[in-house]
Amino acid sequence: MADEPPLRVESREELVWLLTQASELEHGLMCEYLFAQFTLKRTQQEGLSDEQLAKVAAWETVIVDVTKQEMLHLALATNLLTAIGAAPHLHRPNFPILSRWYPPGVQIALVRFGERALRHFIYLERPEGMDLNDAEGFAAAGQAQPLTDGDQLMAVPEGYKTVGHLYRGIEQGLERLVERHGEGGVFIGPPEAQATTEVFEWPELTAVTDLASAAAAIELIVEQGEGARGDWRNAHFGKFVALLDDYLRCRAADPGFEPARPVQPAYLRRPPDVEANVATIGDPLTAQVADLFNAVYETTLQALSRYFVHDGETDSQVTTLATTAKHLMNWVMRPLGSILTTLPLGPEQPGVLAGPAFEIVQPSFYVLPHREAAWRILTERLEQLAARADQLSGTAGLGQLTKLATDLHGMARDTASA
Repeated sequence: MADEPPLRVESREELVWLLTQASELEHGLMCEYLFAQFTLKRTQQEGLSDEQLAKVAAWETVIVDVTKQEMLHLALATNLLTAIGAAPHLHRPNFPILSRWYPPGVQIALVRFGERALRHFIYLERPEGMDLNDAEGFAAAGQAQPLTDGDQLMAVPEGYKTVGHLYRGIEQGLERLVERHGEGGVFIGPPEAQATTEVFEWPELTAVTDLASAAAAIELIVEQGEGARGDWRNAHFGKFVALLDDYLRCRAADPGFEPARPVQPAYLRRPPDVEANVATIGDPLTAQVADLFNAVYETTLQALSRYFVHDGETDSQVTTLATTAKHLMNWVMRPLGSILTTLPLGPEQPGVLAGPAFEIVQPSFYVLPHREAAWRILTERLEQLAARADQLSGTAGLGQLTKLATDLHGMARDTASA
């Protein structure tokens, strides 16, 4: 068992810092799982039999279910931030995220589906207190350390060991602050600004208004992810353990069975916050499709950000923001990610295919603070995405983009008329 001492939370600022860490981790895990899903093969032309395709489809179902729950966890973490008066936190470092951003042992990178990816997922989703090694290649490269201890006004990094440890620290911090200031002094954010079941259709998604609802949200996140207080076989940890066992059995029976495409995450250009050696795309057509994916991802963050900081929107407009974000992810990002992973990285790396890097941009690009401008920008962006998808759909092999363009045109009409 690993030692997981209580985290220090003595102020609202320290609680906000922990919740932003939680938001970044939920966001990063969601991208990791999406990337693994995108790399899966889907046709007999890729060398899979009908039986193998059925097996891959079953594995994909597990990944999709877990990814949807990570989206729910991000929404709940955002509700917790809103409840204590803070802003939503959709920002994060670009991949790969080395441990200098987080405590040692917490690293997030995009890895194609396979044993290494599954062992990494199992490590990140491990229950509180479980001593487990990460997958090969994820050695800690440094860590954030507090400069001082004791009574201070500024929040400092905390050395949590697991995601469950982080959330228990948040829960204990909420309890401590409520003891000191009362629920009315801690839960000061507007409930109407939070994501709820009525819009996002998750029955577990409720507003956080007091200590009991905050504890319920945290308990759900920990139970679904790590299963720390229940049967972990039904949590993300257990699902990935079972998936890895099934994968290894299939590979042992047929060593030639390769369910994933030879994909590598790649940028159009290396972001300034990435120090590691990362792949860049050298094929011009692939670069255009990757650029479209990044723009769709950015627009999804725009819609989500506006939803959580809406001000003056009607109920119908709030619903439009939520449905736009959902449709961008499910109708556009998912199929577009799979299309991108069929395209070559470039002539410098023959046989290697390109995967989305989920490039994160500065918040000024996706935090839209002014209502009228926000809606105009969102509509303008959706129209631009639709036009680019239309343009690319005429290229050989990219005919699937026609439907994506149609869906994007429809979303643009919805935001224009909302």
